[in-house]
Amino acid sequence: MKKHHTFAGVFAGIAAASIWGGMYVVSKIVLEVIPPFALLTIRLAMGAAALGLVVYFRKKKTATPAKNFFWKSALVGFVGYGISLGFQFVGTKLSTASNGSLVTSATPAFVLIFAPFLLGERTTPRGILALIISTLGVLAVIDPRTAELSPTLFWGNLSLLAAALTWALYSVLVRKVSKSGDLLTSSAIMLLGGLPSSFLLGLWEVQTQGVGEISVAIIFGLLFLGIVSTAIAMFLWNYAFAELPAAAASLTFFAQPVVGTLLGWLFLAEKITPLFLSGGMLIGLGILIATSEK
Repeated sequence: MKKHHTFAGVFAGIAAASIWGGMYVVSKIVLEVIPPFALLTIRLAMGAAALGLVVYFRKKKTATPAKNFFWKSALVGFVGYGISLGFQFVGTKLSTASNGSLVTSATPAFVLIFAPFLLGERTTPRGILALIISTLGVLAVIDPRTAELSPTLFWGNLSLLAAALTWALYSVLVRKVSKSGDLLTSSAIMLLGGLPSSFLLGLWEVQTQGVGEISVAIIFGLLFLGIVSTAIAMFLWNYAFAELPAAAASLTFFAQPVVGTLLGWLFLAEKITPLFLSGGMLIGLGILIATSEK
């Protein structure tokens, strides 16, 4: 890997995960007014429109995309935004936040399963070591002792597991599709790919649950979630997987719980423990090991 590509890819992945780690406060406020799938529909539409405008007005000319580029990108988007985020919403509703953090942390491990078959990227001892170290780090950060394994949460936990599995599949497919056309264009199409299912479910939610009062704060929240958390963060995540081997890019996902905890300390007066600091260092070490592989 070239050093500048490695650095750019790591930075993009960590930036995307950091944005997602910090969006939960905004999401919680907006979800009190707008149901989840209706909100997802708005996010995807705003994100696709924002990236589409950039594609339209940029001066850089791109090569002619490969055959079926549009439909391949749309299908990848359906896996990531139509299926994976759907499972995440259902799992979060039927399970607990702590279970969600724990189960979705399995995403990088699932990437190691898909990458050899879909990308031909072999799993190396260094990559496995990096995953183990980073996973120990994220376990220290989120503290699995808070997880609940009650039978009443079974379907919620299963949905969260499906979300982690399909997000890993989406991320690997992004790397595959990125080789056949422009990444920015592909990212916009991917967001459109999630719209059909989210729109139908969102329409049902609005008809059955309704929508609360749309205040100025909610509008700003929607702009943040649509432009920053969707258009920018999703593109950065896709860029990380386009530039880095899938196994290395996936480890940047672990920045999400770290940033979430730091924001809790900064804004909610939550305590930073020595276990958290140790976990953060282990995550950083794992990413360093993975991206330093030649």
